[in-house]
Amino acid sequence: MNDTDYIAPETAKTLPGLFYERVMRSPHSQAYGFYDDEKNAWESLTWVQVAQFAARIQEGLRSRAIVKGDRVAIMLRNCPEWVIFDVAALGLGLVTVPLYTNDRAENVAYIVQNAGIKAMLVQNSRQWRQLSQIESIRRALQCVISVAPISKVPDHDSCLVHIQDWIDHDIDVEYQPEDLDGGKLATIIYTSGTTGRPKGVMLSHRNILSNASAALQCADIFEKDVFLSFLPLSHSMERTAGCFMPMMASSKVCFARSIQQLGEDIQEVRPTVFVSVPRIYEIIFTRILSQAAQLPYPRKKMFAWAQRIGWRYLQFKLGRAGWHWSLLLWPMMDRLVAAKIKQRLGGRLRYAIVGGAALDKTITKFFVSLGIPVYQGYGMTESSPVISVGRPDANDPFSVGKALPGVEVKLTKEGELCTRSDCVMLGYYGNKQATEQMIDTEGWLHTGDIAHITNEGYLYITGRIKDIIVLANAEKVSPQDMETAICADPLFDQAMILGEGRPFLSALLVLNETEWNSLAESMGLSSGIQENLQDASVHKYVMQRLAGCLKEFPGYAQVRRASIYLEPWTTENNLLTPTLKTRRNQLIKLFADDIEAMYDSMEK
Repeated sequence: MNDTDYIAPETAKTLPGLFYERVMRSPHSQAYGFYDDEKNAWESLTWVQVAQFAARIQEGLRSRAIVKGDRVAIMLRNCPEWVIFDVAALGLGLVTVPLYTNDRAENVAYIVQNAGIKAMLVQNSRQWRQLSQIESIRRALQCVISVAPISKVPDHDSCLVHIQDWIDHDIDVEYQPEDLDGGKLATIIYTSGTTGRPKGVMLSHRNILSNASAALQCADIFEKDVFLSFLPLSHSMERTAGCFMPMMASSKVCFARSIQQLGEDIQEVRPTVFVSVPRIYEIIFTRILSQAAQLPYPRKKMFAWAQRIGWRYLQFKLGRAGWHWSLLLWPMMDRLVAAKIKQRLGGRLRYAIVGGAALDKTITKFFVSLGIPVYQGYGMTESSPVISVGRPDANDPFSVGKALPGVEVKLTKEGELCTRSDCVMLGYYGNKQATEQMIDTEGWLHTGDIAHITNEGYLYITGRIKDIIVLANAEKVSPQDMETAICADPLFDQAMILGEGRPFLSALLVLNETEWNSLAESMGLSSGIQENLQDASVHKYVMQRLAGCLKEFPGYAQVRRASIYLEPWTTENNLLTPTLKTRRNQLIKLFADDIEAMYDSMEK
């Protein structure tokens, strides 16, 4: 690690202390990049410009009688204002509560009430109009600040202000953090549980600083590095690893515009570090494979050779395989094939971090074979969040890496992974019972994940205790592993495995619209007629593709029936959480008739 400008937790003491120290050390270095729609160009802010803006926001918060210990929420897409408001509020001793922009208004209302939020930063007046339909939200908030200009403010929305009108541009103030205790509460992050109400994870300044510092010890991050921030900042992984970690190292963070423009943003920003969930890597993988399928046969063959030789070359470099004559071809394959793939990711990517869930082995192998530096990590909001991660000098691509420095891990008799460190949360807000169920008397956080740890310290997550499916014959199946393998096939966008207490496994599947259109056309069917999804030839083909996806799984872990759909599961229809996890109970309830029909038909 390059520690010439690294800010240690002991120096920072608190998150606003970290920001203040960075401003003092690197006032004129570029801090954040963003796309200016009016100028149609990428612009940058220096650390001192960010500090000036944050100081004025602090004055605005003071003017609304929002005082130390009060809660304020942030509900907007990734942008400089997100971070600036965060450090401004933290510097006053306020507690920030990040919210997902795609969350339902009813969930937001619950969080506003539960946390006692007094002010909220939103994207625009349209977003606020949707939230203000709920009376409890309107009554609770003293102030709502919009990043976008407001054309007209209705009388009952007098608390709504535009951020540029709200702050005083004429005053000359400096950012100065309050003298705070690093062990005290900094933020409450509500986990989007797949069942029941979300729980508020209380994280201290020390929790996040310790985690960011430990993560930095696993990677060489420099001032010249550029992070592309895409994963929502309301996600604890992006906030710690994509915001405070680069702040420690004086790296620049650029905010991507949207998933639709992600490819273009990657080309223009050319990031050296990219942190995201598996879904983004799956999308990139699918697009590359789709284009490769259109190549002439000789180039298609070379594409396949490059992957095989690249994988052998990687194993040779890691000391896991001996030399082979085909390695002599790698420089040519790297130049003719791998370099073009790397260029699609900006051409200078040094760290592609995957977290939030496991990346399918096929996709992982594809990227690392072509020289894309993919490192899988593991964690949870309750651990601030990173517990383990792969690193350049110790990386098994199929593992979630080794525990961070200073982070202890162990397995219970049941195989559950537990962790203990300065990164473990203070507890769940207002929920002592849930806290005691999660953290035992010795300080071990029980993750609920089943894991395996090798003698070398590599961690492998093999399933969730609560989600393990026990078939009627007592065989146990981890549905996540199977669902990940299925969704690596371009035909399937979403999948859910079923079978608790049943004689066999079944699946609910959402087909990719483009792939379905091509499949229907090849079978002489109309893709627009919903009934054609039930066609016998379609089902036979889908089951064959499923079998191919699951060929590495044992015989009892095979899907014998499937129900097929085109309408995706989304946060809007309440079938996904804001962090894009499947709400299994909701799906089972919604498709109860289809599920019963799958098992009834087999019994007959």
